[in-house]
Amino acid sequence: MKELKDDAVVLRTYKSGESDRVVVLWTRNHGKIRVFAKGIRKPTSKIGGSLEPLSYVKVHLAQSKGDLYIAKNVQLIDQLKTLRGDYDRINAGYGVVEVIDAIPSDDVADEGIFELLTRVLLSLDNPEFHPMLIPASFYFKLLAHDGSEPVVEHCVNCEKTGPLVSFDAQMGGTLCATCRSGVSISADGLALIRRILGGDLAGVLRDASPAGAGEIMAIAQDSIEQHFGKRLKVARSTPPLAGPKDAR
Repeated sequence: MKELKDDAVVLRTYKSGESDRVVVLWTRNHGKIRVFAKGIRKPTSKIGGSLEPLSYVKVHLAQSKGDLYIAKNVQLIDQLKTLRGDYDRINAGYGVVEVIDAIPSDDVADEGIFELLTRVLLSLDNPEFHPMLIPASFYFKLLAHDGSEPVVEHCVNCEKTGPLVSFDAQMGGTLCATCRSGVSISADGLALIRRILGGDLAGVLRDASPAGAGEIMAIAQDSIEQHFGKRLKVARSTPPLAGPKDAR
């Protein structure tokens, strides 16, 4: 019987039978896998508290029938107490793992995505960082990881450097006044997305309400939905602050 040990993040769970669950993990070395956790819903379960969504864990698994594994042992790597004690941080985390779960890559390892995901969890657990822009920042970073980083330094259509007045998620970046389509983007919003992509993410997250945050949240959601061809349920359940207006 094939066994594996790996670091993992719990993306979601769903009930199976009277006391069991199937747990969906994104692992460091094995990509997305599904685990059958027998008896996990019983009060006496030793691993129940370790296999909740957003848990960061070490797992020891044995392969079962089909594509399922059986959980033999689970240990928390980090308890993430700050994250788990705050509704806004939890909701931001759910918005991130929903996107990871949409990635169609079962059993295909991508350590870069795992590193992005764990950095999100640790950022959400850091009391110095405000959670509002963490999902949007993650969406942009994931697009960059996939080779689809948004173009924000020039017009994605004609390559003029400015003025840039709109953002089109389908085209993948900003546009000038002549080529404008998509939604309007303000100077503050443009500066903010450049900071996120340009290496000042920590500075952005330390600001409780940076100028342009609402429109960047909406643009990030549109961009990741366009990339995966799937509407985000969790992210859309909390409307962004004063999103951008249609530029067309």
